[in-house]
Amino acid sequence: MNRTRKMILPIYIYGSTVLRNESEDITPDYPDLSRFVADLWETMYEADGVGLAAPQVGRNIRVFVVDASVNADKDPRLVGFRKTFINARIYERSDDETPFTEGCLSLPGLNESVNRPSRIKIRYVDENFVEHDEEYDGFAARVIQHEYDHLDGIMFVDRLSPLRKTLIKGKLTSLSKGKYRADYRCKQVKK
Repeated sequence: MNRTRKMILPIYIYGSTVLRNESEDITPDYPDLSRFVADLWETMYEADGVGLAAPQVGRNIRVFVVDASVNADKDPRLVGFRKTFINARIYERSDDETPFTEGCLSLPGLNESVNRPSRIKIRYVDENFVEHDEEYDGFAARVIQHEYDHLDGIMFVDRLSPLRKTLIKGKLTSLSKGKYRADYRCKQVKK
């Protein structure tokens, strides 16, 4: 059996309990970590995403991947911006927030405007367990915060106003009942 072969993993959909659990840190000896990270990348690209967190594929570990290079035409700093974040901790957020329409592979067909801090500072280790302490703003900060939230069981719809949540309640109910369309492998598991 070829162990280096990448795999497209099913993405868990809103209503799946794994999306609401808090994730745990991992150590360098986590089983098949390099293969899992490669599978995350493969799954994200197959689903046309810009980020993907481990809980979205059924594992409550503090791992996510981000490829913000899709916005390089608007922000040249994002050319080649492709990173793996392990055991990440955001330790500073700016007071100013900016709105931006977000979507999520775990919420297919749903896009909403979300306010997030425009700048963050984050500590993490990469796939080689090299430590990083970095500051991000703009689109990179937004995507990182979105994926980071998944590690704490938070989804972008949790950040909407009470009125907006009421207005999309029917869509969320449909998603949790398996009524959605997605062009990628999906899974829904409630426990």
